[in-house]
Amino acid sequence: MRYGNLLVGAVFTSVLVSAGPSWAQGETRFGVWDNSSNPNNVMTYEPYENGGMKVTVSNPSKPEDAWSYVTMFDGKFRPVTGQKGSETAVEVINEKSTRIYNKRDGVVYQVVINTLSEDNNKIENEYIRMDKDGKITGVTHVTYIRRKK
Repeated sequence: MRYGNLLVGAVFTSVLVSAGPSWAQGETRFGVWDNSSNPNNVMTYEPYENGGMKVTVSNPSKPEDAWSYVTMFDGKFRPVTGQKGSETAVEVINEKSTRIYNKRDGVVYQVVINTLSEDNNKIENEYIRMDKDGKITGVTHVTYIRRKK
């Protein structure tokens, strides 16, 4: 897959560490996360089945626009609820980072590197957008802050 080679060669400059248990990824992320620069973008992470996680992305101003997906951190694509023709796959990079592949109508159009801070209270997301041939067309960054209970 060309997009995988591009990302490994162009984006990742560190050596990937072998992953720990997938359940550790979910447990450290469970809760509500607010986008630090956009109050209308909230992520909620919650347990799903045995070792998985459900991610819901919502807009407090428009609750009907919420969408979600589930993952077992195994790299398998699963449907996105609330986004027609979309699928998402998540794989573990290391104990603090995951790689999320977003596919629409059978084509991967975005890869997200999701990295949890050392104190487990901040998530840094790098959104890498690609065209249908796997060429990187843009990269953006978003910080999410864990909502205090």
